[in-house]
Amino acid sequence: MPSIAQNRASTDKSPRFRSKAAPGAAGLAKTTPYLNCSFCFILVKQTKEALCSASHSHTPCTTGRPGRLVSSPLSSLRPLHLAMCCRRQRGPDGTPVDGGRRRRRGCGAVLAVLALAAAAVVAFLESTAGGVSYTGDGWLHECAKWDAEGGRFLASTFFGGGVAEVRAGEGEERVVVADPDAAGRVALGLAVDAPRRRLLLVYCDRPPRFGYAALAAYDLGSWRRLFLTRLDVPGESTFPDDVAADEEGNAYVTDASGNKIWKVSPSGVLLGVIKNSTFVQRPGLRHNLVGLNGIVYHPNGYLLVVHTFGGDLFKVDPKTEAVHAVKVQGSLGRGDGMELLSPTRLVVAGTPSSRLVESSDDWETARVTGQYVGPVHRVGSSATVKDGDVYINHIVGFGLGKKKTHVLARAVFSPLAAES
Repeated sequence: MPSIAQNRASTDKSPRFRSKAAPGAAGLAKTTPYLNCSFCFILVKQTKEALCSASHSHTPCTTGRPGRLVSSPLSSLRPLHLAMCCRRQRGPDGTPVDGGRRRRRGCGAVLAVLALAAAAVVAFLESTAGGVSYTGDGWLHECAKWDAEGGRFLASTFFGGGVAEVRAGEGEERVVVADPDAAGRVALGLAVDAPRRRLLLVYCDRPPRFGYAALAAYDLGSWRRLFLTRLDVPGESTFPDDVAADEEGNAYVTDASGNKIWKVSPSGVLLGVIKNSTFVQRPGLRHNLVGLNGIVYHPNGYLLVVHTFGGDLFKVDPKTEAVHAVKVQGSLGRGDGMELLSPTRLVVAGTPSSRLVESSDDWETARVTGQYVGPVHRVGSSATVKDGDVYINHIVGFGLGKKKTHVLARAVFSPLAAES
């Protein structure tokens, strides 16, 4: 396919990248793999409305129109309602109720107190997580990997569209990749190709568009771009997510939308696509809304890939494209990024817990032997190993200002009893 090789892989014209902070995120991701954020928003909104109605048995909240009268035992929650509902209070006939203006003036102060209290709770939870905590621009950091030779963590900045490095003791990220040719894109999975001293980075479209898919490679010393290869076909809906490299330098990128794997050569040429009906074990949207996701290359010459909504683990031969569903004892549902801890042990990051999976027969079968429940207000999205310890990257950052606090939690897995 000469058009792909000639037009989509560039090797010599890439500029150096400025260590310039990536733009702040406009908000939480509005994309299907991260439903937790939307769920929390809806829950807060519904709670506010319930309290608003329940605490006004004779003075219902309205938005410029009369509301129905509500009598409920939840009226005892009136003080909490005053902290959550700032709308003008009206009586049954629609006229303002005395004291409504005073309540609205005091509401801002109460909300400020609640925000500070929430920040204090988050700070406490952060202190119990262990690992590495740092600040950076944007709410979301999808993937983080340890670069042993560089002595740093490297994290994809999602809406920032690049990569930031995090060094021990510094406490703040430094943006090292902000590629102008990928401006406006989302940076997702990344992999450190240590033998070739380069970083592989996956780019995709900003939601709600799901068309653009690309893989880039950057030199880990100079941050010069080595190639930027388009993977998508015009008119195709794609969601590229994670990437892994084999011993020869070939890269493999998962498509969470199309349940396929792109293969890219060490020089950035798209070599082909691995498709197999085995990747879809159960039909229906509820089992395939987010498909193939985390991927690792095993030293014995095959790929291990997790299917997020299906909870399946696949063993893929990249040479023959044969696919085998690993028989796993235990659940891998909502599994995301992965990392090999050893040839027989695999870490699967996810929500509500990350899991330790072990195999004694070269990944024909496997068993979930441990789990790690990280900070309860975070969403685990990727895993990496530093000096034998597992670190779970949590995609959502927290903070009241432009700078958000991000966490790479050191995972200690609790053993799970074997099923009889």
